[in-house]
Amino acid sequence: MKLTASEIASLVGGEVSGDAKTLVTGIAPIEDAAPTDVTFLISPKLLKALSTTQAGIVLMKKGTPYQKTAVFVDNPQVAFAKILTLVAKEKESKESGIHKTAVIAPDAKIGTGVSVGAHSVIESGAEIGDHTKISAQCYIGARSKIGKGSLVYPQVVIREECLIGERVIIHSGTTIGADGFGYVTEGGIHHKIPQVGNVIIEDDVEIGANTTVDRATLGSTVVGKGTKVDNLVQIAHNVKIGQGCLLVAQSGVAGSTVLGKYVTLAGHVAVNGHIRLGDRVIVAATSGVPNSVAEGEVVFGTPCRPIAQERRIQAIISRLPKIYEEFKKIKKILKIDQETQ
Repeated sequence: MKLTASEIASLVGGEVSGDAKTLVTGIAPIEDAAPTDVTFLISPKLLKALSTTQAGIVLMKKGTPYQKTAVFVDNPQVAFAKILTLVAKEKESKESGIHKTAVIAPDAKIGTGVSVGAHSVIESGAEIGDHTKISAQCYIGARSKIGKGSLVYPQVVIREECLIGERVIIHSGTTIGADGFGYVTEGGIHHKIPQVGNVIIEDDVEIGANTTVDRATLGSTVVGKGTKVDNLVQIAHNVKIGQGCLLVAQSGVAGSTVLGKYVTLAGHVAVNGHIRLGDRVIVAATSGVPNSVAEGEVVFGTPCRPIAQERRIQAIISRLPKIYEEFKKIKKILKIDQETQ
């Protein structure tokens, strides 16, 4: 990477203060940045670091006082992400074409500029869109489709008849289209219910490592456009996830539940089956969600409640030992000998 302050300003839509010809070749945290690095100031709490940073260029919010070269923007984090995107593209492998050890069915359709890595398998009737990269040791099932410009990291499994949109990123160890957890019990025996549906992953979704999206019993399990799913997340059969949702690590959504648009599940959230979370719902970390949640609610706890209410409950619980000691003193004063059962 080689960028001047003026080029960075053009890239991120900012304004240069200082020497517009300042050249940087790297990117680093504000505390570690060298004169050849660009960095960013995300919080006023880091103003002390700003006074000592050696960075050649600092991305910062408009109005922040600074005497050296800076690019002023409305949102430094968004601007920095644009620079990181440029760096990431430079680091991407330039390999293309089909590796000699890949196994591709004769009737599979492979678009232009597609890369298929070593020991990957693409089954009969599958379709891979233009400029998509299938890394090493991946499995693409029969009649599955992957859209243009997608990236499938090593050791991903996409089972039969799943539909993956354009510009989708799927990280290593993830399985799309595993059987949903469906059984009916009769005579003490758990009989498997065949899962004959599929999974639809819409455009611009990113799915983290070792995540599972189960296929539907009937119909489709759906992950909506622009949704981002972290590592170690479980999405069960027939779940419908709306546009722009965020599902953070170790969260799980049980079968047939519907998440509206822009729902956030913070880390380690458990969502019950056959319920609905409305648009823009936020579920705080480690919460359990047994029932539907109305649009725009912010909830916390197990079972979850409106976050302000749950915080009051948690505060009271933390004082219970003191309350109990006071209760014992009151009992003694009132000469109550027996414990209340």
